[in-house]
Amino acid sequence: MRVGLYARVSSEAQEDRSPIGSQVEALRQRMATLDHEVVAEFLDDGHSGARLDRPGLDALRDAAEAGQLEAVWCLTPDRLARSYAYQVLILDELARHGVQVHFLDAPQIADDPQARLLVQVQGVIAEYERAKITERNRRGRLFRARAGEIVFWRVPYGYRRLPRDGQGPSRLAVYPPEADVVRRIFGEYVDGGHSLREIARRLYEDGIPTGSGRPVWSISRLSELLRHTSYVGRAFYNRSESVPDLRPGRAPTRQRPRPREEWIELRVPAIVSEDVFEAAQQVSRGNLVFSSRRSAPGSWLLRGLVVCGGCGHKTYCQRSPTRTGGHNLYYRCQNHDPLLAGGPERRCTAGSVRANELDSFVFEQVREALLRPELLLAGERALVSRMPLPDDDLLQAQVDRLHRRLEQADAEHRRLVDLYQGGFIPLTEVQLRETELARRRRQLEQQRSALTAQRQELADNNRLRQRIAGFAEKVRRGIDELDFEGRQRLLRLLVEEIRVSGWQVEIRLRIPLDEPPPRDDRHRPPRPSGGPPEPVSSEDRLRTPGSLQAHHFSYSNPPS
Repeated sequence: MRVGLYARVSSEAQEDRSPIGSQVEALRQRMATLDHEVVAEFLDDGHSGARLDRPGLDALRDAAEAGQLEAVWCLTPDRLARSYAYQVLILDELARHGVQVHFLDAPQIADDPQARLLVQVQGVIAEYERAKITERNRRGRLFRARAGEIVFWRVPYGYRRLPRDGQGPSRLAVYPPEADVVRRIFGEYVDGGHSLREIARRLYEDGIPTGSGRPVWSISRLSELLRHTSYVGRAFYNRSESVPDLRPGRAPTRQRPRPREEWIELRVPAIVSEDVFEAAQQVSRGNLVFSSRRSAPGSWLLRGLVVCGGCGHKTYCQRSPTRTGGHNLYYRCQNHDPLLAGGPERRCTAGSVRANELDSFVFEQVREALLRPELLLAGERALVSRMPLPDDDLLQAQVDRLHRRLEQADAEHRRLVDLYQGGFIPLTEVQLRETELARRRRQLEQQRSALTAQRQELADNNRLRQRIAGFAEKVRRGIDELDFEGRQRLLRLLVEEIRVSGWQVEIRLRIPLDEPPPRDDRHRPPRPSGGPPEPVSSEDRLRTPGSLQAHHFSYSNPPS
């Protein structure tokens, strides 16, 4: 008889306990005893019996359909499938093709009702054992994750998973070659102003593959990398759950997000700073809001920046035709439509704002503020007056005092050790005094750290005040020569939002004061001399708002 052999193990751990080779060897010996011809051996090494899409099983079913087999031998029914329903499906399919199924450690099921019942009971027990193992594994993973251990196997690009060893539980370690690529992607996106497509092109030209070895980075892969919180030291486990998918033609289960309070946060080594990561998120949000696909270019200078003063919602751009065949441009509140507002009673009654008049008015106000730095300085002084900072000399004196008290605590600790070594005080007394001394020292260190942070904040604010005039000088040199696109980019860099309430206009500015980082042109392809500059990003882009130190001012003026 022409027969095929089938063997399966689920994982490496099971391979250690029950090697797949031992299953095949036992089946071969039985076939030699029965004098059957082994046509093929179908193996699934490392595939779960709870699934039907297994390479070895698929090949077995194809061979049976092609008429290459008369019988199939397997060690036990649970090797063929863990689920009883899957066992019945496979057995019925093979029976339709005239293929008999035999199990080495189970009785024949062809014409024996008792044997068939035994196989069915074994299938149910195997399915129960699988459910029990799955639940035990899930609870064990949750326990280890709450203890801070890395339990997931798919790690983000830039890391490597270290298993449990003498140095501690399983954890993530930074992989320097890939971590440099991650920092480069963040740097080109935030500081360099490159689009995701441009970054993908540059990585391809430099021969940097993805984590899976593909030569080209996809846009979605780069977007996911820029949003991954692991790069700032926060990884999450238990973010989703598997639920049955009742939709026809779909997989049996699907992943559904869990509530945020059920997530388990794991601390991992950071690759980029919080400021750079937040800047990347702001650039991404800015690209979404200011995308040129959302409106005709050259129409609305303040698109995405105008806020309704009545309800606080963003406005949208509206083009209204006139009787003469032209168009008027307006900024209209999103809640002006009762359907979008959630009902007529929640409809915003604020009127539309003429775009041309508001664009001209806001640009002139910003231009006047940049041409007169004393306005910015006055706004900065008003902002500081709300939260007066302590004097630097006073902070330094307090830090010095805490430093002396810490030195006294160290001297007291040394004297305590000397008294114990000399036999003047017992061990119990030493332990009590040591505990109190450690508590006092922790309090002093916390106070010193807080004062040091205040001094740093004071120094940063002093530097900001000194550099406002310099920033205004740089911008106003070419402000009168800007075209529409240049004015739009400048306003998106400087304006946080514009709140319109009737005839009252409030402009909230942010002043970026950091110097731009040096451009890294080592990987840029050469450009023909004399040609136009190469575009590095989309025309409508929010330029690095989060990576720049910014100071905010707001003032109101009624438009004339």
